[in-house]
Amino acid sequence: MSNILPLIGRTEALFTKDIESHEAELSRIISESSFLVLGGAGSIGQAVTKEIFKRNPRKLHVVDISENNMVELVRDIRSSLGYINGDFQTFALDIGSLEYDAFIKADGKFDYVLNLSALKHVRSEKDPYTLMRMIDVNVFNTDKTIQQSIDSGVNKYFCVSTDKAANPVNMMGASKRIMEMFLMRKSELMAISTARFANVAFSDGSLLHGFNQRIQKRQPIVAPNDIKRYFVTPQESGELCLMSCIFGENRDIFFPKLSEALHLISFSDIAVKYLEQLGFEPHLCETEEEARRLAHTLPEQGKWPCLFTASNTTGEKDFEEFFTDKEELDMSRFENLGIIKNDLLYEQALLTLFEDSIFKMKVERVWSKEQIVKLFFTMLPDFGHKEMGKYLDSKM
Repeated sequence: MSNILPLIGRTEALFTKDIESHEAELSRIISESSFLVLGGAGSIGQAVTKEIFKRNPRKLHVVDISENNMVELVRDIRSSLGYINGDFQTFALDIGSLEYDAFIKADGKFDYVLNLSALKHVRSEKDPYTLMRMIDVNVFNTDKTIQQSIDSGVNKYFCVSTDKAANPVNMMGASKRIMEMFLMRKSELMAISTARFANVAFSDGSLLHGFNQRIQKRQPIVAPNDIKRYFVTPQESGELCLMSCIFGENRDIFFPKLSEALHLISFSDIAVKYLEQLGFEPHLCETEEEARRLAHTLPEQGKWPCLFTASNTTGEKDFEEFFTDKEELDMSRFENLGIIKNDLLYEQALLTLFEDSIFKMKVERVWSKEQIVKLFFTMLPDFGHKEMGKYLDSKM
């Protein structure tokens, strides 16, 4: 992938000054510490793993359910960074499994646990079964791995939230908001920090990553022209997580300071820049059929068929926000990192209701999406979910 920054409308990396001014302390702490990275083979997980690896940790163990992505992570590290003196190992395990529990029992001595595992796609909420898995991964696996960290004396737990947890409009964002409520309860027992993100440009499964696939497969580029998003590069995502993990105080949520004037960009604008970087002129099509047909002939002429349309699918926010007007911020500690400062606030009765309701559904092996949506509204009374009846899987 050629230089990402120009594609997302920026000229320089976001966190360079913050990293440079804290580098000595970062390197010292990491070189003396042991780390467990969960979900370490996804795009953000790989970026975090590399940020830790290059600072010579004493121990770095990485867990991920994707065997193939894990192989690529190791190849990438060996090819770019080489080797460290510390204990570096990877494990292809499902965090929800018995095997993972046995691994933690045998190997649970870590200073820092970073959890990057998540079901992150809005499209995952279209059916009740994938939606239940999203709740398991985003809420219950997180809660379980924090408890395991408490039991084995871990110093600090970090996990990723999402910008979509601020005033959520989709089930994915709401599941992360509920996860934040569960984090609050556990934060009485151990130090936990987190991060809310912008979109990670060209991360696995993202629309921009799909551009790469479409070019390789000689298929049209499709993008919404009415949705603007903030983007960070994969490396910046790793730096954001690392800074929150190492320097965040209990209940802190770190987020990138991004300016609406400078940094919001539409997917269709990125598509145009992306094609130009590859030497193609975008050719705008009116229909899917036209775009598919022209994909066979246009590339030879230095053009690429594009379909840019308005978005009409469930769970898309019109704009992005990292915090709400009710949250207290620290905008002075770092140059380009903002911090949400949270008081200890949660309702035990609500969390118990959530646990009991989901447990009952699982025991009976029967549940509907409507039941889960209703439960989410009980947890989050101002949840802005709107069911449009259309999902990304029904579009090109």
